[in-house]
Amino acid sequence: MKIIALALEMSEVVETFVQKARGFFYSVVLLGHQCPKCSGSLTMLSEGKCGCKSCGARFDPTVAFQQCSACGGIPSRRVRRYQCRNCGGDIRSAFLFDGLVFDGQYFRQKMAECRQRRKELREHVRQMLAESRSGILPLDHADPSVMPGLMEALNSLTVDIDGVYGVVSRDRFDLKQYERHVEAHTQDFPLSLTAIPALNQDARKDLAWRFVAAVFLAHAGAVRIWQEGHNVMVMKHETDRERQDISGEPEEPDGVEGPVGRAEAY
Repeated sequence: MKIIALALEMSEVVETFVQKARGFFYSVVLLGHQCPKCSGSLTMLSEGKCGCKSCGARFDPTVAFQQCSACGGIPSRRVRRYQCRNCGGDIRSAFLFDGLVFDGQYFRQKMAECRQRRKELREHVRQMLAESRSGILPLDHADPSVMPGLMEALNSLTVDIDGVYGVVSRDRFDLKQYERHVEAHTQDFPLSLTAIPALNQDARKDLAWRFVAAVFLAHAGAVRIWQEGHNVMVMKHETDRERQDISGEPEEPDGVEGPVGRAEAY
């Protein structure tokens, strides 16, 4: 059996019957009532609203034709029911087929209030989020000198990059030469790396290369290096007596005179 098809057919038949029953009910309850303005015949437009066939006036038949059974007061709509204006008692409308009526003004007001509450809530949340934000953080311009040795370390990363890209540089870094030069000027007491004479005219580049050479010497155990404030200090390692793991042999400084062995060097 086609149960679903039969159920749908029955639903359509019932709906048709309900519409006919509603129409018949309205024609019966409006029978004998006339338009208050022109005495024309009436037809029901929707639940709680009828219209005049002659002048087109529209009104609520319950409010126009019905009275309170207790005190004879005029009914008024209250949300989904009728209420007497005098005694406040509920009035059962004789003009409602389904027994429900809606106060359009009430629901419009409630919808407006709901929209207003949502708007106020959004504004409140927006205000809370705005107040919870942190203030503007003032940031100074980046100053590489704040971190001692940063520029030297960054510059050391570019060592021999010209060789990688096939560019011939007139001023290439000779690690062995700088190792010999730094070690020759290193003493048994702490000495600032800046106190060691430069081998290159570019003071910045030369200081970076001296730092790299000192790092390699410290790794080999020939010298000790550490930082004091903005200065990098270097001195001979206590155990460095036989020059272990250093490329080349000690040499005199490469024709450069500097404050070697003098206390004012650092």
